Amino acid sequence: MANGDESEQVRELQARLKQLKLMSVAPTGFYGSKTTAAVKSFQSKNALTASGSVDEETWKKIQTLTKKPTDDELRPPTTNEVDAPDPRCMTGRVMCISKESRTLAWMIDGKIISTMDVRFGSENTPTREGEFKVDRKEKDWVSTLYHTPMPYAMFFSGGQAVHYSADFAARGYAGASHGCVNVRDKNKLSALFAQVQTGDKVVVYW
Repeated sequence: MANGDESEQVRELQARLKQLKLMSVAPTGFYGSKTTAAVKSFQSKNALTASGSVDEETWKKIQTLTKKPTDDELRPPTTNEVDAPDPRCMTGRVMCISKESRTLAWMIDGKIISTMDVRFGSENTPTREGEFKVDRKEKDWVSTLYHTPMPYAMFFSGGQAVHYSADFAARGYAGASHGCVNVRDKNKLSALFAQVQTGDKVVVYW
């Protein structure tokens, strides 16, 4: 396993690294910079080549020192820990959205005002990354493409929006969006919707 991989085995690796207190964020199944750093740290402590990639020797050692993760460890119901904000999020009014920690942080002038769990599109309908602006807000919107309700929608890239998802609230990370940024906490999103203005910045990053 190496940086850029995405699989259930990566999810298991992350859960085991969390048992070893080398990762603080919830398993995502995506091998990104945090997983690479945690693997390097493990390798250094155990006299292995600190490559940041998992070879057979590293995987066996990790398995020896940890137990098989439970379902709750693989897909924890708890709120995700917020990632370090992208540098582009440090000025102005920004919805700072991390794909790695699966969180949205509402920030004003570098200060985090509120945070919430989010989920993204699938491989076939990925959520676009980059810097955008909120171009319109719709409190009661139904997708014209998929005919699904999108309450508290804040559109930032074509048809992609931050919005509440009843499916995310019910099924968690077992599902995915069609490219939008789904939020499962309706009350938190309602409060955010009231604060965000058209023209505010949106940053989506790994």
